[in-house]
Amino acid sequence: MKPIRKFTVRAVVPATLAPLEELAGNLRWSWHEPTRRLFEHIDPELWRSSHRDPVAFLGEVDPARLDELAADAGYVAWAERERAELQEYLSQPRWFQTLATEAPRTIAYFSPEFGITAALPQYSGGLGILAGDHLKAASDLGVPLVGVGLFYKAGYFAQAIGDDGWQQERYPVLDPDGLPLSVLRRPDGAPVQLALALPEDRVLHARVWKASVGRIPLLLLDTDIPANTDELRSVTDRLYGGGGEHRLLQELLLGIGGARAVRAWTELSGCPVPDVFHMNEGHAGFLGLERISTYIAEGLTFAEALQVVRAGTVFTTHTPVPAGIDRFDRELVERYLSSSLLPGVDPADALALGAEPGADPETSAFNMAVMGLRLAQHANGVSKLHGEVSRRMFGDLWPGFDAAEVPITSITNGVHAPTWTDPALLGLAESRLGTGDTEHADWLSGALSDGEFWSVKRGMRLQLVEDARRRLAEAWAVQHPGSPVPTWISRVLDPDTLTVGFARRVPTYKRLTLMLHDPKRLTAILTNAERPVQLVIAGKSHPADDEGKRLIQQLVQFAQQPELRERIVFLPDYDMGMAEMLYPGCDVWLNNPLRPLEACGTSGMKAAMNGALNLSILDGWWAEYAGDDYGWVIPSADAAGDATERDALEAAALYDLLEHRVATRYYERDGDGVPREWVRRVRQTLATLAPELGADRMVKQYVEELYRPAAEHAAAVLADNARGARELAAWSAKVRQAWPGVQVVHVESGGVEEPHVGDELHLRAYVGLDGLAPDDVSVEVAYGRSHDGDTIDGVRHAVLTPAVSNPGSPENAGDATSGEPRLYTGTVVLDRAGAFGYTVRAVPRHPLLLSTAELGLVAVAG
Repeated sequence: MKPIRKFTVRAVVPATLAPLEELAGNLRWSWHEPTRRLFEHIDPELWRSSHRDPVAFLGEVDPARLDELAADAGYVAWAERERAELQEYLSQPRWFQTLATEAPRTIAYFSPEFGITAALPQYSGGLGILAGDHLKAASDLGVPLVGVGLFYKAGYFAQAIGDDGWQQERYPVLDPDGLPLSVLRRPDGAPVQLALALPEDRVLHARVWKASVGRIPLLLLDTDIPANTDELRSVTDRLYGGGGEHRLLQELLLGIGGARAVRAWTELSGCPVPDVFHMNEGHAGFLGLERISTYIAEGLTFAEALQVVRAGTVFTTHTPVPAGIDRFDRELVERYLSSSLLPGVDPADALALGAEPGADPETSAFNMAVMGLRLAQHANGVSKLHGEVSRRMFGDLWPGFDAAEVPITSITNGVHAPTWTDPALLGLAESRLGTGDTEHADWLSGALSDGEFWSVKRGMRLQLVEDARRRLAEAWAVQHPGSPVPTWISRVLDPDTLTVGFARRVPTYKRLTLMLHDPKRLTAILTNAERPVQLVIAGKSHPADDEGKRLIQQLVQFAQQPELRERIVFLPDYDMGMAEMLYPGCDVWLNNPLRPLEACGTSGMKAAMNGALNLSILDGWWAEYAGDDYGWVIPSADAAGDATERDALEAAALYDLLEHRVATRYYERDGDGVPREWVRRVRQTLATLAPELGADRMVKQYVEELYRPAAEHAAAVLADNARGARELAAWSAKVRQAWPGVQVVHVESGGVEEPHVGDELHLRAYVGLDGLAPDDVSVEVAYGRSHDGDTIDGVRHAVLTPAVSNPGSPENAGDATSGEPRLYTGTVVLDRAGAFGYTVRAVPRHPLLLSTAELGLVAVAG
């Protein structure tokens, strides 16, 4: 019998245990092991079965047990200590408060998904997990950040695997009242409710849920409220669900509604208005239009408001492929971008921001990433290699500039060590190394023996084996109700066998089934009598991606063979709870994407944090951190003739490494059964690699390289009644209008008849400015090695200066008003031997521009 309505009844906790409710209400418990131990002590088995969610857990605990603990003075004191520690954590100065500057005052961080904990399933994969780790690290560092997202009633989806291996989706509905959330309310107790004007006189209403992620408030917008029609109540039904219009409504709500939610939150909390807005991918791009509308209401023009918004906006791109970008039909977007929704914003100006470069602006798709980049003066990819890929991928936005000058930098992702480090490893660091900071512990210390370390690692592997067996048994029971669980499931995996993990989303470029390229060879590796290998695999395919589902099916069917099912398993319903067991339990983490299509790939980072070695294609983060002590590089067959040949070559390399390098090293044991060389590499990984992979490093980089410059730049353009924005907008319009007439007319050189290292190349360039002043333009020589054809490699630049005017001299030809070319001169020292090439160019110059390429205007000598 199905209920007609469901809701959550909160537990009544004895007054002396009130600290438990306060601790459960702040998501810091999701990464603070002492708090988790406090809850686990109540009922260890129930704690595990409640998926370590304190809110759900307290609702399930026997009231008699709570009464017993309420009378236990020792436990009450323990709970009070943990509450006091939390309050101290929330209030004391941290890293950010030690900085000399107060900028930024607040950062608003927008993301379509947040992976904080399995108990709050508002994520699909790496983007959301990264966003969650960003918030947690910001909290630990004291960075004044507020997160903004949507509350999806059914989250992403729950995955099951049918007998035929085909992925099946379920959408269990979440009750926000049973989650660590509270409604954002006004002083009179009324809930904050936002409204977005839609076409046909419709209105989309949303309430705002607030989660406390340590020191960081996370605002989640929810349309499932009575004020909406049934159709509009479903806008926030599922993460990445629905078609084009449904998805557009979600992104309008995230960007425009999210900006309004932040405004309401600042008014209610008294926190400073954000001076930096960070878009985690293009999904939140409409927030820039909402902010432009706000500044127009304060008296700025669209162009002036755009300069203010750009100055304080950071955009992070996470996709290395155009297909991964959200695009909407232009007419659909035009229908929604009305003056009722965005007062003062001309739809034509808004639509121009999303027009793809080179395409017909009247017919091309509206590109969210392109809009994000045009709205942000500060942009980055998520690894060094991904930064390079992004500069090429989006280079058309800055025509005429080499990829190296495209204003997209990179900050390599990091992972939040306290969240992802297994409690057993934490306990080892505490007991033997004297610290709870596993990220910076001295793992090479002689205070910890190899044998002790290996024993703990085996325990983590055993934990994974037991969890995998339990999950497979539960999945079997769901798929075959009333049928006994087969005995072979109790023999799946072995805690003493080399364990290789592979878990991630399942788009085709991640190549889930590359390992199956030669089934006979893989079978031989898995079943080797002396050096066996076992594979633990998990991952979800987007519900609309049938090709990804076919890959899962192919792998599941391979793993179902009786001779292999104890050596290779696919675990259904991959989520954060599973990941917390999977990373620590693996000895090796496998990653074999099609290079360079992995933007970062943080799963390998989490595995390394737990003493695993990586076996990976040189892509994403691994391309900059790979080392012999940290794992093995699968060679990329970049010169292969086609995809089939490439897969064959890279699969063969994978098999060779697994069989002859990885397994051989793993099973080299001393008399005590300890693989000394393996353990040495693992300890070296923990000691030297792990500190580089932390989200604290990542967030510090964002503060120092993007947030602080953005806050300072926004302050500069807003100062004196936005004088900088007004001047920059007027100057940009003037330069764009004049630029077609700017030309490098003629270039002369001298001093290099027989060039040698140390000689000087003297340059004279005549540049037509078409009415622009010399200060509006920078004339530069671009030079470097030139081996092949029309390219200059390793380009360097030197500024040429306007020649001093001498009355009567022919070199006076030109000034800003005469219309004649102006003379610029300079020298370049030839400091390298070999092929040399140069050219001269003119680019716009203004003190409020952050990049030479910013306007996408350049005039190069013909």
